[in-house]
Amino acid sequence: AFALALAFGAIVQRTNFCTMGGVADIVNFGDWTRMRQWLLAIAVAIAGTTLLDASGLIDVRWSFYTSARFTPLAYVTGGLMFGFGMVLAGGCGSKSLARAGAGNLKSVVALLVLGVVAYMTLRGGLALFRVGVLEDIGLTLATRQDLPSLLAGSADARRAWQVGLGLPVAGVLAWFALRDRSFWSFDNLLAGLGIGGIIVAVWFVSGHIGYVEGHPQTLEQAFLRTNSRQMESLSFVAPVAWTLDYLMFASDASKELTIGIVAVLGMLLGSTVCALATGRFRWEGFRDTEDTANHLVGAALMGFGGVTAVGCTIGQGLSGASTLSAGSFIALASIVVGAIAGIRYQAWRIDRTAG
Repeated sequence: AFALALAFGAIVQRTNFCTMGGVADIVNFGDWTRMRQWLLAIAVAIAGTTLLDASGLIDVRWSFYTSARFTPLAYVTGGLMFGFGMVLAGGCGSKSLARAGAGNLKSVVALLVLGVVAYMTLRGGLALFRVGVLEDIGLTLATRQDLPSLLAGSADARRAWQVGLGLPVAGVLAWFALRDRSFWSFDNLLAGLGIGGIIVAVWFVSGHIGYVEGHPQTLEQAFLRTNSRQMESLSFVAPVAWTLDYLMFASDASKELTIGIVAVLGMLLGSTVCALATGRFRWEGFRDTEDTANHLVGAALMGFGGVTAVGCTIGQGLSGASTLSAGSFIALASIVVGAIAGIRYQAWRIDRTAG
């Protein structure tokens, strides 16, 4: 997982892969290049995860993204807050890690705030509101919330639906991303194919290599080294919180390195190595008080929103979407809407200042 995250960080740094940037490019300039990178990555993640599931190497129903508990208010609220926050902070959790690795001190501060607020939302005072209000409004489904499970009537039919739905969806997304031949550059293809492939590879590490059919203590199935105790792929909100927790309390024998923690550290190091190798590393600080406030507020919104929506642009946008989870698609759409609102807000602020 660490090696895969190292490659992930290097790819993000080299190709400037950024979901927020992709949305901003469309809104401000009508340029779809970075959005096509993201759509191609989603296509590869869905196709690869579908094939892993169909072959029996993993089962997407073991992921927390496909939980039977369906909480649309939490997905929408968290997604909107995360999308708006990542615009204020200049990028999502993964982009902040990439920028921090390249010497951006603003992103270092944003990550610290994101991690603290995310931990408060996981286990602290904000968790009371998240669980007692936002997640209390929802329903428990008769089956898991991935679309194949919802549409199928049996386990065998579910696997057929997984292939019959997953591969066509992936095909449409890939076609849209690749239909413009000007998109066919090395960096663009590396971003889409590489990042999507890494999501699939981490699913395999967590859901197959790290899978124990019968734990010697509980005799139940278990997934080694995951904070959720379920199968995981990459995400960069809650894992940032777990990383801060580990760094502060590593001497506690109960603390252990998990896939999420080493993914955060691996991505940070991968970005740093790439930035140094390409001459992109340079120190950067806050421009003024408003810039500082934007990053602090944006990071706090991402910390709360990412946990509440059960993921970020990578967690829900790639890992969650690859499982065809209904909640992931709702959260993903909400993140995009929140980002558009954030971009419009920034444009309004600029116009107001200029006026």
